[in-house]
Amino acid sequence: MRFIHIADVHLGAQPDAGTAYSSGRAQEIWDSFSRVISLCEEEKTDVLLIAGDLFHRQPLLRELKEVNYLFSTLSHTQVVLIAGNHDYIKKGSYYRTFQWCENVHPLFGSEMGYVMLKEYDLAVYGLSYHTREIREERYSIKAPLAAAHEILLAHGGDEKHIPIRKEILENAGFDYIALGHIHKPQAVIRNMALYAGALEPVDQNDTGGHGFVRGEITENGVNVEFIPFASREYIHLALRVNEKMTNGSVKNHIQSTIESRGTQNIYKFILRGYRDADVEFDTEHMDIYGNILEIENQTQAAYNYEELYEQNRDNLIGKFIEQFQGYEEDSMEYQALQEGVQALLENCLR
Repeated sequence: MRFIHIADVHLGAQPDAGTAYSSGRAQEIWDSFSRVISLCEEEKTDVLLIAGDLFHRQPLLRELKEVNYLFSTLSHTQVVLIAGNHDYIKKGSYYRTFQWCENVHPLFGSEMGYVMLKEYDLAVYGLSYHTREIREERYSIKAPLAAAHEILLAHGGDEKHIPIRKEILENAGFDYIALGHIHKPQAVIRNMALYAGALEPVDQNDTGGHGFVRGEITENGVNVEFIPFASREYIHLALRVNEKMTNGSVKNHIQSTIESRGTQNIYKFILRGYRDADVEFDTEHMDIYGNILEIENQTQAAYNYEELYEQNRDNLIGKFIEQFQGYEEDSMEYQALQEGVQALLENCLR
């Protein structure tokens, strides 16, 4: 039995993606979800598992109709889904009354339930959020052995959203546990319990690759692999500058870095190091491709310490510089000199 496991799609989210991509980013999330559906049809995937937060908030009726249409295009794949903490099933939610096509099996109860897929001798278990938070453990269960193979859909992993303990999952007896809520893809238990992560990054802190888990249950056990699938990636990079660099050279450095890492990605840069004391970096005008969310300037001014010493030999600044005379520029002592002088000068200007 072959499956695809996705989670945290967050349809309806509108992530900040810089001037070039923000306006179309919400649609890109829909497009990636649609591409997963097309892939399921192309590969004749047996089961699509959706481990919560398909939507970023309460789904609109028209949005459910769009999703249901996509599910209806699947000629082979069975879909099983739960609601997470973002799209939790509150009173009046359209989730409560919506009529899904016949290959869709929602597990929308607040207590553990399951769906039996007889053609695969498979039972899929899960429960849905009916409030924004669930602070108690809900997955301390054993696989009931209702079928030859059993999968658990689970959404949570922090103190406010169903705490999850690895040792409980290890002894639960499920063939596979499809996890959602944590946006970074990761294995809790190798080949058994995995967070698929967000299908597309939806927050600038969702760094790294995103996609889905493809898996197969065979007579020899379960094999899974993470498939990168997102159209863009958030990348945070620290760039080291030096005293010879100007606005132009820093801008060119940022441009070449973006070109080497991918112009389709979305960036935050942190400038570190020591700049010429006469140079102030104009970070507002370094966004060549419109895909920079932030340039954080943590640089400090580098000074001519001989000249500064002559100007301040009779005060605290001069006496401090005197203690570090003779050290090489790449030494820890020279770095201490730079940081100390910067702090003293800043205090003098207050």
